[in-house]
Amino acid sequence: MGNTGDGRAGLASLADDRALLGRTSTAERVADILRNRITDGFILPGSRLSEDSIGGALGISRNTLREAFRLLTHERLLVHELNRGVFVRVLTVDDVEDIFRVRHLVECAALRGLGDPPYPLDTLRQAVEAGRRAARDDAWRDLGTANIRFHEGIVALAGSPRTDELMRGILAELRLVFHSMDDPRRFHEPYLARNREILRALESGDAAAAERLLAAYLRDSRTQLTEGYAQQIG
Repeated sequence: MGNTGDGRAGLASLADDRALLGRTSTAERVADILRNRITDGFILPGSRLSEDSIGGALGISRNTLREAFRLLTHERLLVHELNRGVFVRVLTVDDVEDIFRVRHLVECAALRGLGDPPYPLDTLRQAVEAGRRAARDDAWRDLGTANIRFHEGIVALAGSPRTDELMRGILAELRLVFHSMDDPRRFHEPYLARNREILRALESGDAAAAERLLAAYLRDSRTQLTEGYAQQIG
């Protein structure tokens, strides 16, 4: 199912991100860039990451890039294969199950812990609007990205940078599973409407209702993804 090439298509515009490094190029920033590329759906599971191509595009040293690879390997996004190089991981069904265990624990807790309304919902509104535009334009990869940004926004309501960091890695892993869906429209489009429902509940100040909607959403998504993924890799 994965692309075993060198990821040229997904990394073709990586030089555009060079400006993000500024004068203090660090492995953490490189890891952020590559993680975002994975989250946005530009780098596929099974892709080989070329040190020469990435290092040249970003203007960084081989040592810095290898440290970034090490960080992303620790996050379970990459894997090093002896004498072959570094590849984007191909997840197992057990990985998918565990991702959803973490999502349920963290995302539902974020809503459960909300205080009195109103809540800061601009990020969620922007994600829903981005999803609406993507659906209108039949841009299903972009809709998947908007969906991930919506759930990052839910976690951000907890106001915890550590939790935000945890979920960035978890949701980047999830994006690798999205590539297995034969019909991305059929998978993603219904969840756009469910994102709107959650947002409306939060706008009305009913965090408990939003949590119930989210819990049902995660259960359904988990079942759909694990069953579809098992068929793809089985």
